[in-house]
Amino acid sequence: MSNEIKIPDGKELKIKIDDGVLPGKYANQIIIMHSKDEFILDFVTFLPPGPNVVSRVIMTPGHFKRILAGMNDNLQKYERNFGEISIANDPVVPSEGGKSVH
Repeated sequence: MSNEIKIPDGKELKIKIDDGVLPGKYANQIIIMHSKDEFILDFVTFLPPGPNVVSRVIMTPGHFKRILAGMNDNLQKYERNFGEISIANDPVVPSEGGKSVH
């Protein structure tokens, strides 16, 4: 499948989305690591029986900064349209013995 998106200069760009990627993955946490040359983002789902990395994305610092700016811009647009978002609590993951781990 492919989607067409408009890029800032007004041109349309066709982007292919593989069928296995199309449904997406749910993540309620992210682990961010970096070195001098790259940022590593591990998207994590905290559900029983425990946390699981569902996707890893590796990018250059310049791309990370540009993506972060784009995410912030979209967050501001979202909150203008739908109201301020409250920050979610840390997920609670049941551990062995019935105790919760935060």
